[in-house]
Amino acid sequence: MKHLDELTQLAATISEALAREEIEAVLSGGAAVQIYSDGIYVSKDLDFVTAASNKEIGAVLGRLGFEATTSRRLYQREGTEYLVEFPSAPLALGRELVREWHQLRTAYGTIQILSPTQSVKDRLAAYIHWRDLQALRQAGEIALRHAVDLVDIFSWLKGEGAAERDIEAVRKVLAPEPAS
Repeated sequence: MKHLDELTQLAATISEALAREEIEAVLSGGAAVQIYSDGIYVSKDLDFVTAASNKEIGAVLGRLGFEATTSRRLYQREGTEYLVEFPSAPLALGRELVREWHQLRTAYGTIQILSPTQSVKDRLAAYIHWRDLQALRQAGEIALRHAVDLVDIFSWLKGEGAAERDIEAVRKVLAPEPAS
């Protein structure tokens, strides 16, 4: 739980600092999985997708003690094991553009983050496009702990052109048949 608390606190601190400067940035990827899986999966980086410029991001992160690495959209801070990355917008789950997301209220502040359903799609995109079995397991961990929209997820899978065998694998993970 220590890692989950540290990551959640850092995500909330960054998310709120960016929001104060009117910078939209949405937490996605492994950090969202760590939060939604209650720490079963551990990430070492926080990916905030944003259209903000490097200059805008750097100013906010600099006030939080972060410095840009050799990659201008990747930041580190002494005393934390987490890297903070800012992939460029648009935020998309496969072919689906994300226009709305979740605001997760935590003891440390509010995080702009993919919803649990969106986070499942994010992981499933890695599974169906890159054969990432860990991502499929991560999607299952999220669905186990949160209400997700299975109708939306399976419709999205078909829209992504997922093979029937992949859809069946996802069904086994997200909506297994009850034991008789």
